[in-house]
Amino acid sequence: MTKAQEVYEQVNTLIENGTSRTDAFKQVAAELGIKPHSARGSYYSYSRGAIGNGGSRPRRRETTPADALAAARAALERSLVAIDREVEAAQARAVEAQAECEALQASAAERKGVISERLETLR
Repeated sequence: MTKAQEVYEQVNTLIENGTSRTDAFKQVAAELGIKPHSARGSYYSYSRGAIGNGGSRPRRRETTPADALAAARAALERSLVAIDREVEAAQARAVEAQAECEALQASAAERKGVISERLETLR
């Protein structure tokens, strides 16, 4: 029996008996004279192989010239769409800024008048 298998079985036994997973790792680590993080690593390392979830990863296939061209085209097309979105956002900000400018210009005389009256009362 490997140490990883021993950790796996002891932790599972403790969990089945109501111990939290964290406490089970600490307890097993203390019994075996290892760090809790090492116990956790051994547990999950063994569980991947024992349960069959995660074993070896399939190799990524090599990139062909056609794949590279397709990826480059897709990136450039995304860039075109992003530029269009940037232009639309800038136009929206410009419209808002123009409206704010017009509102400030329209109310400037009135606001200046109110402030001037208050200045006169303070003199």
